[in-house]
Amino acid sequence: MSVLTGSSILITGGTGSFGKEFIRHVLRELEPRRLVVFSRDELKQYEARQLFGGDDRLRWFIGDVRDRERLTRAMHGVENVVHAAALKQVDTAEYNPFEYVRTNVSGSQNVVEAAIDAGVHRVVALSTDKASSPINLYGATKLVADKLFVSANHYAAAHPTRFAVVRYGNVVGSRGSVVPYFQRLAREGRSIPITDKRMTRFWITLEQAVRFVVDSFDQMQGGELYIPRIPSMRITDLAEALAPECPTYEIGVRPGEKLHEEMIAPDDGRRTLRLADRYIVQPTIATWGYVPPLTGEAVPEGFSYRSDTNDQWLSVERLREMTCPEPVR
Repeated sequence: MSVLTGSSILITGGTGSFGKEFIRHVLRELEPRRLVVFSRDELKQYEARQLFGGDDRLRWFIGDVRDRERLTRAMHGVENVVHAAALKQVDTAEYNPFEYVRTNVSGSQNVVEAAIDAGVHRVVALSTDKASSPINLYGATKLVADKLFVSANHYAAAHPTRFAVVRYGNVVGSRGSVVPYFQRLAREGRSIPITDKRMTRFWITLEQAVRFVVDSFDQMQGGELYIPRIPSMRITDLAEALAPECPTYEIGVRPGEKLHEEMIAPDDGRRTLRLADRYIVQPTIATWGYVPPLTGEAVPEGFSYRSDTNDQWLSVERLREMTCPEPVR
């Protein structure tokens, strides 16, 4: 039984791809007393309400994480929070940096302060592989958000609230994924644009991401950065899986984009433990009483977790199974 079972839960950014899968999972498996969906887009909330019908366990809050007072009101009586709200487009961030700072950094601080003031028990924030050794504005804002949530445990030391972070890679089928774009081009018989044929990425399904977050609630003491041990894929293999008969051509790496992604930098490796299904980057300072898990094994000196040096890889066949049961012809 999860600590989320039977509890009152709030998710920010709850009408995104992760949010909808999280709602589905929680309603089906965790029997929540109440599930508050907090997001700023009334159209996406309307569409989500149609998906889940009139389930009386759901509450729908229009609000922006930039508004601390609204967050505090929404968190009244809430025990557990998932912070999924963020601006995420890498290239858009390069042209609109102030907006990303206001949502991803200031908004995260608002979530921290509202959770402490409302007496929330546990908060898990969603991060991204782009927050490790960031080279773009989006990744930089998410790295700051990660550090805000870890350090929030200092501020909450005398309160019941504890904070942890989950970081993972590209999500199969999420909004903005390259998968539907490649599939559409394949149906039209067009060539497939590839940024760089050497490119690799971490790959996780929405269901895996949701289950990993739920498991992290059960394990957390506060201050952990949890990273799932997941496979990598080559962009050329993805193109072959989705459009086997279409030619490809290179268009070059886009602004702020990496050739390979990283989820644990070498300097963070010194604080990293390996478990069966995950890595844990431990806090540098833990005045709130953090105790390392007994089952964790320290990673080797110089360890980093990168998509190009990963020890798990998805084949073309497995990618095809994950993205479309029948190859697009």
